[in-house]
Amino acid sequence: MSDQSAQKRIAEFVKTHGRDGAGVKAVVEPIGRSGARIVLVGADGAMGDVMTKTVEDATGAVEAAQGVEAAEWDRETTAAAKIGPAHRRKMAKMQS
Repeated sequence: MSDQSAQKRIAEFVKTHGRDGAGVKAVVEPIGRSGARIVLVGADGAMGDVMTKTVEDATGAVEAAQGVEAAEWDRETTAAAKIGPAHRRKMAKMQS
């Protein structure tokens, strides 16, 4: 995915799940040769992700995005994520 595509997807997520004063958190996760994953956590607790070719691309896309805070999987970010029943079922299927 190009930098512009990643930035567009992040902007769409912010528009849907961000709020004034409570932006979106973004955690960049390396995924080996496949590149990097940007995990987005919205102000409403929604989660989304964007894939990029490199960690540098992911970091650049997060830095360029408005209403997005670079984050780690700390207590605050983890607590902000709301994992619903549909996501839990999806993850359970991946485990079997």
